[in-house]
Amino acid sequence: MSPSSGSALFIGLPDQAGGGHAQTPSGSLFANLRQELARFTPFSEMAPADLDFFLAHARQAYYAPGEVMLGPDSGVVSDLFYIRQGAVTGKRGLAELEGGAFQYEAGDLFPVSAVLAARAVTATYTAMSDVFVLSLPVARMRALAQASPAFADFLNRRVLRFLDLSRQALQVAYASQALAEQTLETPLSELMHSPPLSCLTTTSLREALQQMHHHGVGSMLVRDEKNEPLGILSRVDVLGRVTLPGIPLETPIGAVMVSPVHVLTHQHTAGDAALLMSRQGIRHVPVTRDGALAGIVSERDLFALQRLSLQQVSASIRNARDLDTLKLVAQDIRRFARNLVSQGVQARQLTALISHLNDVLTQRLLELQAAVHGVALDRLCWLALGSEGRDEQTIATDQDNALILPDGMSVAERDAVLAFARECNQALDACGYPLCKGGIMAGNPECCLSLQEWRARFARWIAHGAPEDLLNASIYFDFRPLAGDAEQARALRTEVGKAAQGTPRFLKQLALNALARQPPLNWVGGIAVDEGGFIDLKLQGSAIFVDAARLYALAMGLDDTSTRERLLGSGPLLGVAATEYEAWVRAFEFLQMLRLQIQLQGGAHMAHPNRIALDSLNDIDRRILKEAFRVARSLQQRMALDYGR
Repeated sequence: MSPSSGSALFIGLPDQAGGGHAQTPSGSLFANLRQELARFTPFSEMAPADLDFFLAHARQAYYAPGEVMLGPDSGVVSDLFYIRQGAVTGKRGLAELEGGAFQYEAGDLFPVSAVLAARAVTATYTAMSDVFVLSLPVARMRALAQASPAFADFLNRRVLRFLDLSRQALQVAYASQALAEQTLETPLSELMHSPPLSCLTTTSLREALQQMHHHGVGSMLVRDEKNEPLGILSRVDVLGRVTLPGIPLETPIGAVMVSPVHVLTHQHTAGDAALLMSRQGIRHVPVTRDGALAGIVSERDLFALQRLSLQQVSASIRNARDLDTLKLVAQDIRRFARNLVSQGVQARQLTALISHLNDVLTQRLLELQAAVHGVALDRLCWLALGSEGRDEQTIATDQDNALILPDGMSVAERDAVLAFARECNQALDACGYPLCKGGIMAGNPECCLSLQEWRARFARWIAHGAPEDLLNASIYFDFRPLAGDAEQARALRTEVGKAAQGTPRFLKQLALNALARQPPLNWVGGIAVDEGGFIDLKLQGSAIFVDAARLYALAMGLDDTSTRERLLGSGPLLGVAATEYEAWVRAFEFLQMLRLQIQLQGGAHMAHPNRIALDSLNDIDRRILKEAFRVARSLQQRMALDYGR
C-alpha cells in the first residue's frame, strides 16, 4: 500500500532504476536525517552508504490522528514503514482473541513480518497522533538487506537483536564494577591455545607421568584410536590411584584413569565449563569437536577474576565448618553475581549459577545440621521448590523447600526430622534466604511427608483441581531433589507426569488459572503502569512464561523443570516455528535479567524486588520490554486456543 493519498513526498535522490524522480535534498537535510536515524537500531549499526541508500529511496508521509494507515484489506504490503514522529496502534480483527492491540513509536519499523512474508497485514494500523513516517518500497528494502548485513539481521532477528543490545548496555553499566578480565560467555574454542597432551589406554604410567612432567601440565587425557576421550589422570589422582596403592609404573594408564570423563564441546562457553567444574569438583574439562578430542580447559584458563571465581565461592561454601562461616560466605554470592553481570553473562547462565551456589550452600548447611541432629540424610530427600526447583533463582528469593521421608517412619523419627528441618529453615534465613511467608518449608509438617503421602497429596490436587490445588501445583510441581535420596523424587516426578497427562480437566484448569494473569498492555498496545508508574516484572511478566512452560511440560510429559528447557522442549512438540518458541525464551530471559538488575542495585531485602519504574528504563530496554509483553500475550493466546474451548 502506498503512503497516505496526497501526503506522500519523496525525500530521496533521483531513482536510477527508472522510478519517479524527486528533488535532490540539501546536504544539511541529509545530515539531519542521518543523525536522527542513527539514534535507533538498526540504523546505528549500518554503514553510512547503506544508511544513505535507505534515505535516498524512502518517501515521507503524514497521517492524521485516527487515520488508517494499513489494514487486512489493503492487499500485499508494498512498503516498510519507519516512524519519525508520533505513535501507531495495531489492532487485530474480531476473529482474533480479545486484547490483541499493540503500539509502535518513533524509531520503530513495521510491519516487518508481513513485509518479509510478502502478505497482507493481519491487523489494522491507525495513527494515534500526528504521524510522520518514512516508507521504503519492498524492492528497495530487499536490495538494502542484501547489501547491509546489519539491516538484514535486524529484519530477521528483530527481537533477538534488541535483547543483545539490551544485554550489552547492561554490561556497560556494570563495567566499572567488574573484577574479571575474561567473560564467561567466551566459547571454549577460543580458550584452547594448543592441542591437549594425550595418550592411549595402553601407555604405561611411567611414560605418561614423564610426559606430564616434561610439558609441565597437570593432567593427561586418555583417548582411543579415533581420538575420542575415554578418561583422564591428573596429578591429584596420582597420589590416591597410583602412589598409595603401590601401582607399578609399568601399569597401563587405562587401569588407573578416571573414567568416564566429563566432556564439553567447543561450542560450550567458559560459563558452562565453570559450572561443570564446580558441580563435579574437577579442575580440567576436555573439549571435543565433532566427537574428537580438540583441547582441554583448566580452572586456571577460565578465571581471571582478581578476587572471586565460581570455584572459589563454591570451595568456600563446601569448606565452611559452621553456620557463622556460611553467613559470611553467602554474601559472596551476590558479589559474584554482580561480577557476572559486568561480564555480560546472560540471564540463563546467571540464574543457573546463582541457583547452583544456593544449592551448594544449602547442601553444606544440611550436612552440618544433620551431623548435629544425628539425622541420616541419605534416607531423606530434600526438595527445592519454586524458582530454586527451576534453577531460576534471582538475588531476592525466599525459601521454598520440602522433605520426602521414607515410608514407615515412626512418630518419634518424624519428630526428630521435623526439628532438624525447622533448624535448617532458620539457618537458611540467617544466611539471607528469608522464611517463606506461606510456610512452604520443610520444617512445616505439611511439607515433610512420606513418599506415599506425597503421592496421595499430588494425586488429590490433580483429581480435584480446586483453586488452592492449582496454586499448590504451581509451586510444588517444579520440585527438584537437592540432597539425600534423589530416587524418591524421580519416582514422584514420573507419577506426577503420568497423572497430569491422564487428566485433561486438570490441564485445562491449570491453563485457565494461568490466563488470569495478564501482561501489562493497555487497549492500544502500550505498557500500562500502576498509579506510581511501576510494573511488577515477576507477577505481570516472567510468571506468565513460567506458568505456560509448566503447563506444556506436564501436558507433553517432559521431565525438565527449568522454564527455558520446558519451552524449548514443548515448542517443537506443539508444532510451533523455532522463531516463535525461541522468542518465548528470549522474552522470559530478558524479564529475568531486568529483575536481577533491580535486585543488584537495591539489595536482596528491598521492599519490592521485582517492581520497576517504566521511566527509569533506557530506550532499548523500554522497547524490548514492550516486545516481551507482546510475546507473553501471544503465548497466552496460544494457551487459550489449546485449552480455552
